Amino acid sequence: MTTSTPPATGDDVFGHPRGLMTLFFTELWERFGYYGMRALLILYMTDAARGGLGMDAEISGAIYGLFTFGVYALALPGGWIADRVLGQRRAVFVGGVIIAAGYYSLGLPLILPGSEIWSFYLGLLLVVLGTGLLKPNVSAIVGGLYTNDTPARRDAGFSIFYMGINLGAFLGPLICGWFAERVDWHLGFSLAGVGMTLGLIQYARGAHYLRGAGELVEEAAAPVRVAAARRQLGIGLLAAVVLAAGIVGLAATGVMNLTVYGFAQATGAIVVVVAIIYFAAVIAFGCHGSVERQRVFVIFLLFLGAAMFWSGFEQAGSSMNIYARDLTDRLLWGWEVPTSWLQSVNPVFIILLAPVIGLLWVRLGSRNPSIPMKFGLGLFLLGVGFLVLAWGAFYVPENAAASPAVGVSMTWLVVTYFFHTVGELGLSPVGLSSVTKLSPHRLVGQMMGTWFMGAALGNLVAGLIASRIESLPPQQLFTVVASIAVGAGFLFVLFSPLINRMTHGVK
Repeated sequence: MTTSTPPATGDDVFGHPRGLMTLFFTELWERFGYYGMRALLILYMTDAARGGLGMDAEISGAIYGLFTFGVYALALPGGWIADRVLGQRRAVFVGGVIIAAGYYSLGLPLILPGSEIWSFYLGLLLVVLGTGLLKPNVSAIVGGLYTNDTPARRDAGFSIFYMGINLGAFLGPLICGWFAERVDWHLGFSLAGVGMTLGLIQYARGAHYLRGAGELVEEAAAPVRVAAARRQLGIGLLAAVVLAAGIVGLAATGVMNLTVYGFAQATGAIVVVVAIIYFAAVIAFGCHGSVERQRVFVIFLLFLGAAMFWSGFEQAGSSMNIYARDLTDRLLWGWEVPTSWLQSVNPVFIILLAPVIGLLWVRLGSRNPSIPMKFGLGLFLLGVGFLVLAWGAFYVPENAAASPAVGVSMTWLVVTYFFHTVGELGLSPVGLSSVTKLSPHRLVGQMMGTWFMGAALGNLVAGLIASRIESLPPQQLFTVVASIAVGAGFLFVLFSPLINRMTHGVK
């Protein structure tokens, strides 16, 4: 929650609050670091020749899934801490400091040889914690800048802000990836930290342009409420530490046979069960009347659809990254393209296609596809992308992993990313908007939390799927993923008339 802010002052730039530029570059540098680091993560874990950790695909895929799961899952407590304890503005800065410390921890072996293992896990933990604080709150501050503005100006502001996200996602793999793959892995991670540090510097210098947006509201800032919130936070942190220590202790003593892969599987199963119980409880006890119950049930279906979509889409940083490294001919005019550079294809397509897709929805007007139809289309396009990848895998020579010049064309991956990006643009914005429209007003925050948990679950499953890339032929693995995505999309389309009736007029 943010304090009310005036719609316009003399410091506006191009018709928007100057504070938007502060947040634009903060998010650009944060995404630069995150996507730069993510492009390297599984490559570093599976590398045994250039100073990587030399892990197998099963362990590295599970770690990747747990890491990306945590980044999204901790957005929920991160939002609570900002609303009750720190305020969004301070939460963004503190989160950025923790993220930068995480990247520098990943790069620590540059100056402290022998620290590879503990600095790696510490770095991942810090990035997860810091992103949980920063990511949900920087977007909330953008909304706070436009509290009293028109919807059109607000939407335009968010469009500019999201352009910063994609510029960062484009530049991160290019810069961090080149130095990581050509010089040293840990230098690439350190550059992600440099990016986050630059973001923090300009955020601190431009914070006065935020016009009070992101401060604790008067009610939450009352000393009694802050003290109570801090006690609750302390109890929550203590419980988390005790739980983690208990699990580690049981595993260390042999009482619990726990592997990284098994823990990732168990985490996914727990999230699914908790989500089902939560939605069942809300529908049974938290809704007023059949209309609200049916709309919340539709949100549950969107949660499942989103989880399935992201479980395929987020393989970009895991299984598809390994595919690019081992099975793709990356020689271009005699020069070897770094594997991580292919991670920049998706943000390029988003920058180019987002205005086109947005214009298409406007032009269609009343003929716009319904919510379930767009979800079905997004899942179908995801599946088509994986079918393209599976098709290309049939042409991979047996000795492809031995040389970057022996493998299939990079075009197969580029075409796959094209279909995935169009699917993302059809599903992700629609899902976010639909959840806010379908939710009872008193439950909007909780329902938005379930959307992010769907993304977290999808990221976890993506890592688990990637862990099978060494045990299954790529064409078989990607064909199975494609079949599931296409099948789910078909179900959304098939039952779209019924789902539409359950929305009771929400478009």
